[in-house]
Amino acid sequence: MSKAPIKSRNILVVDDEPYVCDAVRMMLAFDGHKVETAGSGKDALEKFDKGKYDVVITDYAMPAMKGDELAMSIKSRAPQQPVVLITAYAEMLKASDNPLSGVDFIISKPFLLESLREAIEKVTSTDGNPR
Repeated sequence: MSKAPIKSRNILVVDDEPYVCDAVRMMLAFDGHKVETAGSGKDALEKFDKGKYDVVITDYAMPAMKGDELAMSIKSRAPQQPVVLITAYAEMLKASDNPLSGVDFIISKPFLLESLREAIEKVTSTDGNPR
């Protein structure tokens, strides 16, 4: 049984580690997505304000502005913007009493391309189900 083709999306990837940005960009480009990268929350907001993205995928632990802070800044500009958070601290963050406002989906590090595919599909789904 073959899967449905993947719909190409415009995606902004944010991580302070350039090799992580490059790796995620290559994985997503493999599926036909158009990907831009940013090395900081500030850089991401500048790109976000100038462009249009179907999904923003951000690392959590970054200097100056953490991923959840970036997500809240993005949601203040565009409340419906899907934001995916990638973190090594996923279980700790999910278990905390402090929900991550602005984050629609969390991916645990390390992750596979399939995890990115699942997150993108869930946050961009138009079937009326909650993201």
